[in-house]
Amino acid sequence: MNLKEIQQLIDMINNSDLDEATIEEGDFKITLKRSSANPVTNNSQPASTHAVPQAVSAPQPVIQPQVKDSEPSKPMNEGLVEIRSPIVGTFYRAPSPEADAFVNVNDRIENGQVLCIIEAMKLMNEIESDFSGAIVEILVENGQPVEYDQVLFLIKP
Repeated sequence: MNLKEIQQLIDMINNSDLDEATIEEGDFKITLKRSSANPVTNNSQPASTHAVPQAVSAPQPVIQPQVKDSEPSKPMNEGLVEIRSPIVGTFYRAPSPEADAFVNVNDRIENGQVLCIIEAMKLMNEIESDFSGAIVEILVENGQPVEYDQVLFLIKP
């Protein structure tokens, strides 16, 4: 199962009345759970830490837009496209510590080009661009933890 299929599963859970779904495919098993409690209560650190061992928890997409809406820089981002993290993990700009970064600010990117790696549960997941454009801003530092749906890059199409 690839990242796009996992993202589609998350979207289906978020848009349905299901509270939990478990999918098994060969040796791969993923359980997606939606909190039955008020999502605001999941904003505390212990609840977020508890949600990390689950593949991805549904309340996180609810929490992230609340933070995003309060950002004062939002009007400056008009016309820019955001590339968001499809998973919770650790952000890496390069394939190894000695290697050059996949992309830098002002680089032209193409559809399907690898932009970064997010390590989740000892798996290195390459994050690819869904369109062509130029990198305007990289919003995450190398080695920094990222949340589901967190903005990683701003792209000018």
